[in-house]
Amino acid sequence: MFGDLFEEDEDFSFLSNSKATNGSKTKSKDSDILEPRGETRLSGLRNQGSTCYLNSLVQTLLFTPEFREALFALSPEELGSLDEKDVPDSKVRIIPLQLQRLFAQLLLVDQQAASTSDLTSSFGWDNNEETGQQDVQELNRILFSALESSLEGTSGHDLIKNLYHGTIVNRIQCQQCGHVSERQEDFLDLTVAVKDMSSLEESLCTMYVEEEIFDGDNLYRCGACDKLVPAAKSAKLGKLPPFLTFSLLRFNFDFTKCERYKETSRYTFPTRLNIRPFCEQNHLEDSVQMYELFSVIIHKGGCYGGHYHVYIRDVDELGHWSYQEEKKNRGPGDIGNEQDCPAIILATIIAEAGIDKMVPMDHLSQKLQEHTGSSWNKAYRKQHGALRKFLQKHASIFQLSSDGSLVGLAHSVNGTDPQCCKPNNTAKMAPQQRSSSHWFDFNDSRVQCIQEKDIEKQFQGKESAYMLFYRKSQLKRPKEAKGNAVYGVTEYLLRQMNQVNEELQQKRLESDRKANCMNLRLHLSSRYHLDNGALHPVTSLEDATLEVSVDRRGTVGDLRQTVFQLLDPSVGRFLSIAKLLPAGLHIFQDLCDAEQNLLSVGVHDGCDIFVWDGKQVGGLYVQSGPDCAPLLLKIMRPCKTESNGCSQRYSESEQVFPSNFQLRDLQQTLAGSPTKESLLCSPSTETSEGWSVFAMEDMSKTLKMLGLRDGSSLLLLDSQEEGEMVLAAGKDAAVDLSLYYIQVQDWYNSGSDKRIVQIAADPNSTISSICRKAAELLVLPRDCGDTCLRPVHKSGKLFPPVSEHIEVQEANIKAGSILGLCRGRAPSASEIFLSFILGTDLQEGQEQDIILDETLTVKECLDQMLQKAGLPGDAGWHLRKMDWCYEAGDALTEEDSSLKDLKIQSGDIFVITEGRLPPKGFLKLPIWLYYPKTQQNSVNHVASHATTLQIIPSGDHSLQEDVESGLCFVCHIEISKDASLQDLKLQIMTLTVFDALGIPSPEYLRIWTFDNKHLGKLLRLNHVQISDYKLGTNTTLCVEPLQMEDILGPHDMLLRVQLSVPGECRYFPSVDIAWNISHGCTASALRQKIANHCSLPVDKVEIAKYFPDKHEWLPISSWTQQVSKKKKKKKADSLQGAPYYLKDGDIIGVKNLFLDDRLDFRSEADFIAKEKQRQIAEGKKKG
Repeated sequence: MFGDLFEEDEDFSFLSNSKATNGSKTKSKDSDILEPRGETRLSGLRNQGSTCYLNSLVQTLLFTPEFREALFALSPEELGSLDEKDVPDSKVRIIPLQLQRLFAQLLLVDQQAASTSDLTSSFGWDNNEETGQQDVQELNRILFSALESSLEGTSGHDLIKNLYHGTIVNRIQCQQCGHVSERQEDFLDLTVAVKDMSSLEESLCTMYVEEEIFDGDNLYRCGACDKLVPAAKSAKLGKLPPFLTFSLLRFNFDFTKCERYKETSRYTFPTRLNIRPFCEQNHLEDSVQMYELFSVIIHKGGCYGGHYHVYIRDVDELGHWSYQEEKKNRGPGDIGNEQDCPAIILATIIAEAGIDKMVPMDHLSQKLQEHTGSSWNKAYRKQHGALRKFLQKHASIFQLSSDGSLVGLAHSVNGTDPQCCKPNNTAKMAPQQRSSSHWFDFNDSRVQCIQEKDIEKQFQGKESAYMLFYRKSQLKRPKEAKGNAVYGVTEYLLRQMNQVNEELQQKRLESDRKANCMNLRLHLSSRYHLDNGALHPVTSLEDATLEVSVDRRGTVGDLRQTVFQLLDPSVGRFLSIAKLLPAGLHIFQDLCDAEQNLLSVGVHDGCDIFVWDGKQVGGLYVQSGPDCAPLLLKIMRPCKTESNGCSQRYSESEQVFPSNFQLRDLQQTLAGSPTKESLLCSPSTETSEGWSVFAMEDMSKTLKMLGLRDGSSLLLLDSQEEGEMVLAAGKDAAVDLSLYYIQVQDWYNSGSDKRIVQIAADPNSTISSICRKAAELLVLPRDCGDTCLRPVHKSGKLFPPVSEHIEVQEANIKAGSILGLCRGRAPSASEIFLSFILGTDLQEGQEQDIILDETLTVKECLDQMLQKAGLPGDAGWHLRKMDWCYEAGDALTEEDSSLKDLKIQSGDIFVITEGRLPPKGFLKLPIWLYYPKTQQNSVNHVASHATTLQIIPSGDHSLQEDVESGLCFVCHIEISKDASLQDLKLQIMTLTVFDALGIPSPEYLRIWTFDNKHLGKLLRLNHVQISDYKLGTNTTLCVEPLQMEDILGPHDMLLRVQLSVPGECRYFPSVDIAWNISHGCTASALRQKIANHCSLPVDKVEIAKYFPDKHEWLPISSWTQQVSKKKKKKKADSLQGAPYYLKDGDIIGVKNLFLDDRLDFRSEADFIAKEKQRQIAEGKKKG
């Protein structure tokens, strides 16, 4: 697993910056410019892929000063030189050399994080081993063994033994003759159990205090008695090393489920550990056998993967510790330590009944729920296990009766009892002494300050302690080592690190210069001339410009100094920001203040700088600033006839005008004479592609105010006669300009071919005059009745009629607009034009029109619409306003409000819907019952809905069953918007159907929104108000009865899991699972969740999502793209997006690859349904 860790002949490239080795420089794997150290002044280690476990162990060894100094004490004469690694019979000890250099880099090189690539290369690891995570406990043992092998024959041959080696004395004593058999066992670290243990002291007590008795069928053969006899086996710690390492057995194997799991229960450990109760020599003083915690390696994740980081106490105070504690306010429901240790609550409850009395277990559980508001199983079981087990574990506080039905308080504690070593009575223990040095969290490249109390957060959970490192309290550090990073480092390593720092500093300066360098383009005024309002090069742009590089952090004064050192003073002493526009070069901003920063004044990379005298170019005054930026406009003039030699309909020319030029001045300039009559037109963007004449109020506006840009087109008409009728059929249509201005289409007569006439009009013409003239041109009969004009959209849709008494300009009718002449009168100023349609016939084109007074109420409006539609008014109707996607929206609940008060406008469409409106503030919701055909055996659904439905009285005709989908309509209910989801469920339970089902409580109901006979959104959290779910009056709800309480959380997704029947094209009944997606809704997380649910390994599970509408399955793959180290890892896609769109209620198919290797998820029912769909589609084609 660890490659060639014991081989010393592997290729190793380091000391590339060392002058002493005289070796050729080798390019490092991490050649990027390294960031300097952060505020902690400590260096981290970069993660090569999955080497966080190695980084945590290396940092622990670095901050073990005795190990570090012993390693530095080994001279090059003992370890060899890399120059000699290829020499035959030479002994180069690469691993110690690599550790020396890595430690020196971490101590002395000013970099945020060092690389372990050279160290892992010395191990012989390839890329696969670098990117594959291993176990840090195993690495610790193998690395120590490799170091011992590598240091044989040197002064450091006993380095590991002196610091970490200890012994365990195993003893077996015959209980008949008293003969004692002893055996010593060496250790470098101690492995302690976590399962069923609450603390490190309890684990040590179990291992080195409690005795194992051999009796009954398990007897011991005594050497002195020469027979099988009862005996007692025990173990004690013999020789204690200066450093104690504890490996916590967090990972175990569940033989029931046949899978590994991580033990996440609470497991405490002290910062100061008295090891005397567990030692053979327990007569020594406590100070001799007292240890202090200085490193905690932490594992975050599960048994199949995760991440390591380490908490380390800075013994030599090498780092800078600065911690700002966050203030956390407790909420009213926060019970603090009582929740962490419920023993206080339980003892209080028992004491209330009487100190000497025993309390029944069921009575204790009931009182606990009254005291805390929740039961033991909900509040404490996950952390502390079963209640009876918790009481037994805390025997120093509680005592149980022989049958376990009663519990009381323990009155005395045996001081000689080995259980006294266990921290069960933590309330009586003295507070542990805090160490003087500070703690840091080393998380790969990141190093941050922490407090000693933060260690307590690693007692339990997915992120918890994995290895503990203690040092003897008697180990004192010399004063010279405090805050001195160079203490113990040899001279040749100091020289190498100084050289590395110098090179790093030089690289950073060069990188900083490149990062802040920007290139500017200087335009020299002597090589430009002013033409048509813009600056243009005399010869070419290349000859007129000069490239210059400056620091972006500099000032305008720095830029001036750089520029004027390059240029002759005759060019100019004034700098301005310019831009290349389609019209030419224009000066936008002068650089006057020498103290201003370049970035703050708008100078950026690639910026154009104009060098001039600040006033003139070539003897001509130059306007500058954004307001007078030149615009390149396309001027178009109509060609009267083709005989004049003009083959096009328009002649085009490009001209330049300043942005602050007024439209009136532009018109006079183009006309050539102020007395000549002319008109300017702009392209129309309304209902046609013609031209629109500029309004009179636009003539005083500037080109910038009118929104004109480079390339904008303007049409110039030379005479007033030409300008009376602007071309409306298009810019390139071959139509004479004097034909028409407004088009009127015949909508009076029915038929597909609608005749169009053109009518001349001016802005002051009234709509009534245009209507009369259109009727004459269309030759309508004299007794045609009322007519009106309605604007026509490009799609052919009619807009509301235009009032007859207003003018064309007031009606906002543009030149070239198309109006339809229709039957009926136009509304007056106090009337509005509305359309309505029946709710049973929502199709465009079926609307009826009506003109109503805007002072009418909604109720009066409804009555007139019903009268026109020929519907009875006493049947119960209400109005809904049509939304933009042509669907019935919310109902008009304010029936006594006027149309004007509700801001109803002409053109609005209403839907007449059957049914009376609920009272104000209430919703009328249709309720459906969901009873799936495939019932679950024990988890969620009611066992037999069909049988239950048979007891409903036959006179109730409200049920409309849909057997195929397992749905039936129940009835409508009215409920207040301020009611909660809990109130809604209680009201549903009163209905006949649900009362017959015998629903015990609202928690046994699950409510969905319902759309087109498909389940939609799942409504959860009973305390939330209905208004918060944004339910409308057209929302349909579907109710699903359950067999168990629904306890879905706000981040849980409900999925229906179906396990395939091995060897068959069908599935077992579905089972609902709640999946917490707060940490990501990814394919790998879902696969892990389903694998745990089915008690299968992850690699033996295949899953797919079912699409019932298509009767198809889409496999869910957890494949992740492999990316290189230099690229950022691709973020896993969420299953809530394309193509899965996973949501509540979706069906997930599961295949057990142990039993079924067929990857086709389709069932027989799917094949039948697909065939039916195909036959239906073919039938529609033939029909």
